[in-house]
Amino acid sequence: MVQSMRETERKYEVPSPADTSWLPELERVDGVAAVVDRSPEELDAVYYDTDDLRLSGSSAVLRRRTGGTDAGWHLKLPLSGDSREEIRSALTDTVPDALLDLTRSRTRGAELTPVVRIRSTREVCHLVDADGTTRAELCVDSVHAESLRADGRHAAWNELEVELAEDADPALLDAVEKKLRKKGIARAHSPSKLLRALDETVTTPADASDGSAGPDPEQAGAQVLAYVREQIRALTALDPAVRRNRPDSVHKMRVACRRLRSCLRSYRSVLDRDVTDAIRGELKWLAGELGAERDQEVLMERLSAEVEALPEELVLGPVAARLRVWNVVDSTESHLRSLDALGSRRYLDLLDALAVLLERPPLRAKAAKDAGKVMAKAVLKEYGRLAGRMTDALELSPGPERDVALHEARKAAKKVRYATEVARPALGKPAKSLGKRVKAVQKVLGDHQDSVVARGALRDLAVAAQTAGEAGFTWGLLYGTEQARAENRERELPSVWDLASEPGPRDALGR
Repeated sequence: MVQSMRETERKYEVPSPADTSWLPELERVDGVAAVVDRSPEELDAVYYDTDDLRLSGSSAVLRRRTGGTDAGWHLKLPLSGDSREEIRSALTDTVPDALLDLTRSRTRGAELTPVVRIRSTREVCHLVDADGTTRAELCVDSVHAESLRADGRHAAWNELEVELAEDADPALLDAVEKKLRKKGIARAHSPSKLLRALDETVTTPADASDGSAGPDPEQAGAQVLAYVREQIRALTALDPAVRRNRPDSVHKMRVACRRLRSCLRSYRSVLDRDVTDAIRGELKWLAGELGAERDQEVLMERLSAEVEALPEELVLGPVAARLRVWNVVDSTESHLRSLDALGSRRYLDLLDALAVLLERPPLRAKAAKDAGKVMAKAVLKEYGRLAGRMTDALELSPGPERDVALHEARKAAKKVRYATEVARPALGKPAKSLGKRVKAVQKVLGDHQDSVVARGALRDLAVAAQTAGEAGFTWGLLYGTEQARAENRERELPSVWDLASEPGPRDALGR
């Protein structure tokens, strides 16, 4: 059993825990009525990581801590700004399986062993408002760190932590920092005790940029690798959220897979396809495994909204109940499918391949060329594929064959969009504008495809209802609504495509 909470804090350098001359200043912060002392604490934490420090290199922290009010296992994952998610588990001798799973995308299955022990003597006080509610906690720590590796080096320092209380205004941190600066107290150079301990007792942690040193920033290779690196980080960071079934996490992880695949395809002139084609194949597999869960989410949201929008007199039979039962069964099965994929050796092999791709990028000759020229050519090539597929689809008569062709055009539109995303640093507003116009086409095609999928599900639901002796009227009505929506999208598509085509992509990119 694990618990999750959001932690928002800042760290500062303090010369000595005995010097608290700055503390009364904090009572002058807006919203703070008093500074209340709490009992001191003795904390003892052992931090775990892989041999090559993959967790700390990705700004994650795993520790086993005793002492204080929150003894147990703590996994900290980075969020935005000063915030992190802290996931806690009960105190045990070994790393809990639940936390091992949540670290897997970062460790890639490598063994976790103790690397540093950090003991802290902590003086605690609370900043409280006029009602006595705690708005922030201040901790002055005397820290002693010890390497648990062969060298066994030690380090010691003092630091101040200011942690925001749950639901407190983040502006309070800025106000506190302003008072601290006036007293000569500056932000800590290291964002965490672990990173400072590693720096002073073990070694510099694995570079969080995952091999960012490379070609000239103005060259195509550097810009393509920067985009690839960003998507790999997104995929890695989203893994724990998918495992815990967090809202929209499957969708975002699947998009990261698609963006990576598309980039590796569109920029084959930069990265050697002899290496990247195999990775693209595995990304396709992963996106497919995640796809069942995401498709079910989209479909349920769509059908639920349509049922709710119907007048009560048109809902005959237990329509909403059948829809809920259907969703529970399918969403459970699809989530288990996602978990099976993330727990597989195949997934870890994919993560290893992506790590190697960044460490030893298979750059081709054009990687050293001007990014603008290389990327414009790649975007235009993808746009040409989209134009061809749109022409083919629009020439077909309505029906299943045209539905398939429109779906293929939709996938081509996504590839153009993703290609323009990679190209934005080099091509600027023209690439952004083209991507925006193509997105409008993709949106129409997407709604059309969602209608195709929805009609298939509605037919299955109608058959199940009929078998159970329930009225089929509402299911037929919903089917007709979806069919009409698809026809509207098909009528709308030519004009949307015309807008996306003018000016021509070559003129739009200034090429």
